[in-house]
Order: sequence, then C-alpha cells, then structure tokens
Amino acid sequence: MSRFHLGSRPAPAESVYLLIGALSTLAGTVMFTIATVFYVERGGLNPFQLVLMGTVLETSVLVFEAPTGVLADTYSRRLSVIIGTFVLGAAFFVMGAWPTAGVLLGLQVVSGLGYTFQSGALDAWLADEVGAENVGRIYLRSGQINRFVGLAGALISVGLASLALRIPMVAGGLIYLALGCALLVIMPEAGFASRQSGESEPQGLKSMLATFKEGLRLVRGRPVLTLLLVASLLFGAASEGYDRLYQAHLLADFTFPALGALQPIVWFGILSAAAGLFTLAVVEIFRRRMEAASQSPALAARVLLILNLGSTACVIIFALTGSFWLAVLTTLLRAALGGLIDPLYNAWLVQSIHPRVRATVLSMVSQGNALGQIVVGPGVGAIGSLISLRAAIATAGLLLAPVSLLFGRAIRSGRLDSRVEVEAPAEA
Repeated sequence: MSRFHLGSRPAPAESVYLLIGALSTLAGTVMFTIATVFYVERGGLNPFQLVLMGTVLETSVLVFEAPTGVLADTYSRRLSVIIGTFVLGAAFFVMGAWPTAGVLLGLQVVSGLGYTFQSGALDAWLADEVGAENVGRIYLRSGQINRFVGLAGALISVGLASLALRIPMVAGGLIYLALGCALLVIMPEAGFASRQSGESEPQGLKSMLATFKEGLRLVRGRPVLTLLLVASLLFGAASEGYDRLYQAHLLADFTFPALGALQPIVWFGILSAAAGLFTLAVVEIFRRRMEAASQSPALAARVLLILNLGSTACVIIFALTGSFWLAVLTTLLRAALGGLIDPLYNAWLVQSIHPRVRATVLSMVSQGNALGQIVVGPGVGAIGSLISLRAAIATAGLLLAPVSLLFGRAIRSGRLDSRVEVEAPAEA
C-alpha cells in the first residue's frame, strides 16, 4: 500500500475508477453544457478568444505533462491523481466566482496543470491495479455510466444556469473538491512500487531523468507507439476548432425552434442529454465487438479507421449544412462515434506501454495532443473570426482525415505490435 494513503479502508480499484469517471463527468457536464454561453455572455469572449482559451490550456498541458508524468512514475500515481483533482476543483471554482476575460484565460494555466497530474497517472494507476488486459472492458463500462451521469449533469446545468450563468462553474469546482477529499480515503495503490523504494535505485532528480529516458526510448523503439502519438497530435489539431466553436456555430448560424416560454439555452441541455442517450445506446449495441477489438491490435486499427472516417464526415456536414435538424443529427452521431473511438484507442495505447514508464509515456502522448491544439487551434479560431464559423469547423473536420490515412498505412504495413514484454527496459 502506498505510503501516501490516508485512511484504512481503500475501495476496489475498479469501483474507484468508475467513481472518478462519474463525478468528473458530472462536474464537467454541469460546467461545460453552457460553457460557451458563459464565456461569451459573462467573459465577453469572441471566437478567436474562445479558441485562445484552448491554446492557453494546451500550452500549459504541453509544459507540465512530462514532469507530472515522470513524478507519477517515480513517486506515486495515486498521489498525482489526487493532486490534480484538487487543482481542477480550485481552478473551476475561481472561474465561476470571478468570470472576467483575464481570469478565464489565466486559470487555463492552472486547470492545465491539474489535467496533467491526472492524465497519464490515472490510466497507469488503473492498469497497475487491475491489469492492462482488463482496461478496455472498464473503459467501456465507465463510459456507459458516465453517460447516465451526464444526462443528470446536463439537466442540473441548465437549471443552475437559469438562476445565474456562473453557478454551474462554481458547482463543478465544488464537485471536484469533494471528489479529491473522497480519494484521500478510498483510493488504493497496491500495484505500484515507487522508484524511491529500493536503496539501489537512483534518487531524486536522477531517478526522474532515468524514468523520462526510459519512456522516450520506448516510444522511439516501438512503431505502434509512434503511430498512436502522431494520431493523438492529429486528434488534438482537429478537436480544438470543433469543441470550442460548435456551440457558437449553433447560436450564430441557426434559429432554434421555440420551446414555449423557455430560453434558447435550454436547447443546449436537450442536445447534451440527447447525445448522452444516443451514445449510450450505440456503445451498448457494439460493446462486445469493441471489447473484442480492444484485445487485437489489427482489429482495433481497422475499427478505428472506419469510425474516424465517420467522425470526419459528421464534422464536415455539421459545418456546411443549413438545416438545424441535420446539424443536430451530425452532432449526435459524432458524439456516439467518439464514445466508441476513445476507449478503443486508449486501451490499445495502455497495452502498448511497459508498466514501469506507463504514466510517462501516456503523458508524452497527451503532449502530442496538446501540441496539435496549440499549433493549429489559433489558426482555426482566426478562420472563425475572419471568415466564418462554418469555415472554421469545416477546417477542423478536414484535419481529421489524415488520422484515417495513418491507420490505413499501419494496417497495410502490418506494424501493429501491441503487447509489451514483462521485462522492464534497460536502465539508462
């Protein structure tokens, strides 16, 4: 058991992971169902500034990802997750309490730090506790639970926003803070041994540098990890424009059908709930096939190729259509495809990394995603401000296309090795 544990009754790791996912989803849905409206109405942000927020966030991720991943691999993955949870809670609470443009932009740095403490460490911790071969099944189960929670979160978000737009952000911050307190008591860490635990191990900074070098050597030496890292970079480049601008596109370019005396903001709650239900149904229908695909790199690559082509088409149609209902349909379809892509991609990635440096390499992959958003995001935001939101989102859709080419090339080359050997890489 980790020496950082507080309390004497840790819960089963799978249950803790599901709780983290559920409460993080609740907090995120409560906050981000109406986030763009909050940023525009209270922060006064324009399309370029909306994307700039993402750029600041991802720059923070790019800077902090590697150090926090190395810390998690060197000292404690559990502690890293808990620190990240508290940092996120504090950042979101302050965003809601003081929603000025400067505060919103500045706190992207803090929230980016919080995300990096969690990102690689959480998946690495789960694989330690339950075994890498089981993570695909747990990812799918967590996704299903999270979508039920998301439905409640969307309703809560709209209800709170009807009182004041800042309340959902404050509430989300409080949920994260409560989760952090719970994890101090219930989160186990039985499958991880700190690199500081043996007298023969290098100490302090030397140990962290050794961990980083191991992770870097593993990425360079395994073609499948290079492939997945480049795919992450392209996913990041494509997602920034869509995720930051799709609500603004709906507000600016479509007339929402009337809902009696209810405000148009209620539509965002309806769309969020509909996306959650639809994704839940699609994932359940394909769950067994996805679990099987998560055990086979070749099958995973083929499925990801097909799913990404569908996601690309949805984003482009969403950008170009003039029909409100077709825009809604493509939004729902893209959400469902994401519900299939994310757990399959993540399972393949986790299984491809040696446990000793798992958090470090996962952080490197997250850095690739952040780099894609930083390099491309401002350009997509500028297109939205200078040309149109439609042009910006269409550009984001086109950026997804190379991911399919990447998976197709991997399938043809046969470079799909996934499982790692039991032995650790050689020390630097």
